[in-house]
Amino acid sequence: MSQEVVDYIEALKEPWQNELSTRLREVVQQALPGVSERIQYKKPHFLKNGKYAAVISVSKDAVSFTIFNADGLDLPEGMFEGPAERKTMRLRKGDSFDAGQLSVWLSKAAETL
Repeated sequence: MSQEVVDYIEALKEPWQNELSTRLREVVQQALPGVSERIQYKKPHFLKNGKYAAVISVSKDAVSFTIFNADGLDLPEGMFEGPAERKTMRLRKGDSFDAGQLSVWLSKAAETL
């Protein structure tokens, strides 16, 4: 675990953004044991074997979660956007997500990393 990622999440001004970011980070850690964390481009990035697996990005009104290497994933239409190799889910205040399912998708995407 990276202290700079902890500091980033704790510094978020909106409690709902802190909560979502914390839960997303927990999903990544569960799906990818031993994942590396770092702040890059002012966002928490998660790497497996030195390759990007996921990133959390916080904006004024959303928390986005991007899964890299997403080519082979069977994702529900409308839930994720972006090119085939990386898919992004945007969460806004009051939104929730299925942590178990997200963990499965992330694990599958990272299998070849």
